[in-house]
Amino acid sequence: MGKSRSGRRGQAVAEAVVEAVDGGLAELIPDRERARAWTLLIDGAPQSHVDLDDPAYLSFEYQRRLGHVIDLVAPPGKPVHAVHLGGGAFTLARYVAATRPRSTQQVVERDAALVQLVRRELPLDPNARIRVRSTDAREGLAKVPDGWADLVIADVFSGARTPAHLTSTEFLDEVRRALRPNAFYAANLADGPPLAHLRGQIATAAARFEHLALIADPTVLRGKRFGNAVLVASDAPLPVPELTRRAASDPHPGRLEHGKPLTDFTGGAAPVTDAAAVASPAPPPSVFR
Repeated sequence: MGKSRSGRRGQAVAEAVVEAVDGGLAELIPDRERARAWTLLIDGAPQSHVDLDDPAYLSFEYQRRLGHVIDLVAPPGKPVHAVHLGGGAFTLARYVAATRPRSTQQVVERDAALVQLVRRELPLDPNARIRVRSTDAREGLAKVPDGWADLVIADVFSGARTPAHLTSTEFLDEVRRALRPNAFYAANLADGPPLAHLRGQIATAAARFEHLALIADPTVLRGKRFGNAVLVASDAPLPVPELTRRAASDPHPGRLEHGKPLTDFTGGAAPVTDAAAVASPAPPPSVFR
């Protein structure tokens, strides 16, 4: 765990941990409001928030929205098979382990030095069935057996951008191969005006899945600012009413779009293929100030 110093009345106050990793400079910043909670930053960009005492607590708004998907992928408490592309501080894997005990999970995180840092400073529950692979997300996904996963979550950023090879129909073909019939795929996407990347990702998912939903802050959907959007896809009908209710009830309410309004939102964007794929746009510097 990170170093500590004496605070008021002799209480130990955790100090930040700063360490170079493969993807840049990692910082673990203690949460002053929660005793054993930490925020992970890479080159100043917030990546994850973890509360070791309460792994079911999700601080970031996009992680809360992905948490809703996890809650609704199966009956409450039922163990699932989950694949996490992008590990960060393993926030969502910890959430699954806490809310769905005995779940079996695979985490794919390319940054081996980051994995070592997180394992050392923010150790996983040794009883959790979580396997971590230090490899490229698409290469790691290729090792998942056919039809193994109830849920695949993509939350991969390199330099605050999603790599191009994780934005294509070919990538989603690999996701579909790993999913059980009627399982869920969820992706954390980031974009800003004019939202060309987001529209293209919706069109790409629509080319491979029967049902889609998108959850985001209304100002992001209106193209007023850069931000995150959670895309959910399945060949089975999605629990749209409950997802809508939960997103709207969050501390930072989100709006859910699906059906024709979501199709209209794409504005005729074409599905992205490997040949034409590009990384998601870089966020403006003001996003992390």
